[in-house]
Amino acid sequence: MFKHLIKKISAIFFAAIFSLSLLPQNLFAQAKTQYFPIPSSRVGPYSAMGTGYYGAQIDYMNYVNATGGVNGVMLTWQECETEYNAAKTVECYQRLMTKDGQKMVVFDTLGTPGAYAVINRMAEDKVVLAQYGYGRTDAADGTVWPWVFNAASSYWSQIAVKLRWMAELEGGGPEKLKGKKIVHLHIDTAYGREPLPTMRRLSKEWGFTLVEIAIAPPGLEQQSQWLQIRQEKPDWVTFWGAGSGMNSTAMTNAARINFPRTKMMYVTFGGAEEDMIPAGDSANGTYVVSNALPGKNYPLIKNIQEKVYKAGKGNLADPKRVGTAYYNRGLGASILWVEALRNAQKKYNKIGQPVTGEEFRDGYEMINLTDARMKELGIEGMLAPFQLSCSQHEGAGKFALMQWDGKAQAFKKVRDWTGPNDPVAIRAQIVESAAKYAQENKITPKKCS
Repeated sequence: MFKHLIKKISAIFFAAIFSLSLLPQNLFAQAKTQYFPIPSSRVGPYSAMGTGYYGAQIDYMNYVNATGGVNGVMLTWQECETEYNAAKTVECYQRLMTKDGQKMVVFDTLGTPGAYAVINRMAEDKVVLAQYGYGRTDAADGTVWPWVFNAASSYWSQIAVKLRWMAELEGGGPEKLKGKKIVHLHIDTAYGREPLPTMRRLSKEWGFTLVEIAIAPPGLEQQSQWLQIRQEKPDWVTFWGAGSGMNSTAMTNAARINFPRTKMMYVTFGGAEEDMIPAGDSANGTYVVSNALPGKNYPLIKNIQEKVYKAGKGNLADPKRVGTAYYNRGLGASILWVEALRNAQKKYNKIGQPVTGEEFRDGYEMINLTDARMKELGIEGMLAPFQLSCSQHEGAGKFALMQWDGKAQAFKKVRDWTGPNDPVAIRAQIVESAAKYAQENKITPKKCS
């Protein structure tokens, strides 16, 4: 009887094993994959920005998979075209929510309008909104916005750094801007208007005149705005544009009215090779703020060229764009995703396993991108070092300044990683704005130890 029982148990065991072998293999694969969505913008006036940025993200995920994944966990993704449109971004957010039954843990809209369109869904859906150098600035306060990150730096920090550099190029500190006139020429969207609260505050504190001039999207028609600039005769123009058409049009219009490009300072999303080259000689001397320096000599870039492009898996149609400003910015963004995943695996004892949205969020708050860590990753010097925490969701708050060399057809770094003159005041402004939002929307801020 005992032998009969053993035979019966063995038969059931082997039948179970055989049944498992018949199940779809993707059920096993799913247990060891982490899904990241790609809400790309490869179509329309912002395509140069979107193809470079999202192309780098896909290249990096291919590279990570080619080198063993994240502790053995392979990265998967699917793409949805937003055309840099807020309504379509919302549609893509819904469409990209799951893949093969696995829920996304992060969303990167690339654009501020798209970020504003989905930002209030993050907590409920348990998805990190990764605003890599764009988006709603007061979301840098993690107590009010625990699911939103501005890493590596916000627009309020960026505009404060730009004004600091303008003062330095005038020969000193903030006192050098007293009595000066600065035009904020910007696309008329949430993105273009985002730096205005800090600009208005600093114009009063530093004593310069601020002139706000908006351009209707997509920004290809700017003649009337540049006629106004000629009448205003400003000392500086801070340009807040998007899309190579809008950005190059600004430089050609500046040349037309003889406004010096050495008195123009472009926002991060307005300054890339794809923006400068179409403007020809008109771009020469233009200043550009950077949160991810371009360059092909970083070890990681070389490894991607070797392991991804030589293997025929590169995402860009033109491999020469690897290492450009938009590409390296997208690379920086995706590196943070992988760092957060690695941190979450370690924190929750899930090495070799995917993580949940809550775990990924905690992993994001643990990011500590030191110089030593960036050297290990092969991007030393490409980004400013920074550390995140429960309450501090901005990160570095630092930028580098580049200037376009038309003859060399390349950027030259003229200022290293620099923060605002008044980082404490910028942080206070962020906290005050976030607290106001929390009060108006009856949000109880998270307590951080």
